[in-house]
Amino acid sequence: MTRPRVAVLSVIHEVPHQDAGTIIRLVGERLGGVSTQAVYGVLNVLVEAHLARRIDLPGSAALYEGQTGDDHQHVVCRSCGVITDVEGPQGGVPPTATADHGFKIDEVNVTYWGLCPECQAGDLSTDLAPA
Repeated sequence: MTRPRVAVLSVIHEVPHQDAGTIIRLVGERLGGVSTQAVYGVLNVLVEAHLARRIDLPGSAALYEGQTGDDHQHVVCRSCGVITDVEGPQGGVPPTATADHGFKIDEVNVTYWGLCPECQAGDLSTDLAPA
């Protein structure tokens, strides 16, 4: 393990759901500088080794986290973009995915979308809706 690998792995565990630019900045602060290419290389190696997880959301740069090997999913606020972990579905795979289509499922990725509590509190349109 190299210093950049340890630093990237530490950052994605301590501050999950960050894009590569933020990870580069945080790793650079810890190491006194690091090349952009080195961090991208480390992120790719960690994802391939299943030590990190890459989260691809529509309209967003890839995000990274260190929590792998479980069935957790994510909920994303449509307004402010905050992302939070949520427990995944029990058993991971809906039975129809394998029975109806014949697939051998090796990964389930579900993203929930909505408004976080802070954005709900600031959203007056929900208070003005007819009863």
